[in-house]
Amino acid sequence: MDLTYTPEEEDFRARLRAWLAGALPGLPPAPSPADWPGRRAYDTGWQRMLHDAGYGDVHWGASPTTRLIFLEETERAGAPYVGANFVGLLHAGPTIAAEGTPEQRARWLPPVLRGDEVWCQGFSEPDAGSDLASLRTRAVRDGDHYVVTGSKIWTSHAEVADWCELLVRTDPDAPRHRGISWLAMPMDAEGITVRPLRTLAGTTEFAEVFLDEVRVPVSHRVGAENDGWRVTMVTLSFERGTAFVGEVVACRRALAELARESRKNGSWDDPVVRRRLGRLHAEFAALWRLTQWNVSESEASGGGVPGVGGSVFKLRYSHARQELYEAAADVLGPDALDLGRAWNTDRLSSLSYTIAAGTSQIQRNIVAERILGLPKGR
Repeated sequence: MDLTYTPEEEDFRARLRAWLAGALPGLPPAPSPADWPGRRAYDTGWQRMLHDAGYGDVHWGASPTTRLIFLEETERAGAPYVGANFVGLLHAGPTIAAEGTPEQRARWLPPVLRGDEVWCQGFSEPDAGSDLASLRTRAVRDGDHYVVTGSKIWTSHAEVADWCELLVRTDPDAPRHRGISWLAMPMDAEGITVRPLRTLAGTTEFAEVFLDEVRVPVSHRVGAENDGWRVTMVTLSFERGTAFVGEVVACRRALAELARESRKNGSWDDPVVRRRLGRLHAEFAALWRLTQWNVSESEASGGGVPGVGGSVFKLRYSHARQELYEAAADVLGPDALDLGRAWNTDRLSSLSYTIAAGTSQIQRNIVAERILGLPKGR
């Protein structure tokens, strides 16, 4: 394991910092969080700027360490996050890069990198969330197409997406982990109905998606038929292993801001507050080192796919983020109740982190079985 950076990587960091310093002042104001068409345009516009500057392919065209540096520097500079692009850039894109055919990579990766196309995630169902293998959405082979019927829920950015990474059951008689396939579904296909869901914070980044005999070409299947569970594990390894890297940097920045707020309002004089913020500082510093370790492991494997260490990170990060915003609520006092403040919005969104991208219970099972070698629970 090597947690140091090479001279070439530090040169990349310096060039990226210089470009960000020149590019960020010219960005237009960010749209309202409730304006998803506006946010799509803003997010894809930023991605196009990155692409044209030579930074568009870092998510799968560069080494894991280079990706780490990119996410670290863009977050520290206050650059826009991937936003509506996150499924394409951080989940579907890396999966297709790792598992897709040359034709699939040529078709789907360049538009994501240019900011031309947005993806959503169609995994969870009303009765298949943490127990994803119990999904029921059916895909019946009809010549060169699959005919898909069923429903998905918590489908990220479905209302502004062009494509959906979709899990379907292609063999209902096979063991439940072996009858699943991973499809790329065009969101403008006939038979798709999208119903936005409003979150606790008032936004609609999730949706229910209803599928009524939607025809998806067989050529849009990534991986072999009925091998979708293995492909899904690749997707989830990216989701849990590297997709949260920028958020760790953001939390460290938020913690520093919270310490400044604490000094302003006098709560810093309380040794309990100082101890609490100090422990959180150590927590996120350790999470950053764990991220570097996971990236180093991924690089050493040669495949660039994060390992099960991503579950260790996801488990602890989810709880640390909640603890950070609980501390913020205590330090800010009544100001934390102002829904117009980013602090409160982030606090509300942090409540979902122990559920999203695999619940904490699921992560504990993965750590117990795949890292510690403990027997499976009954």
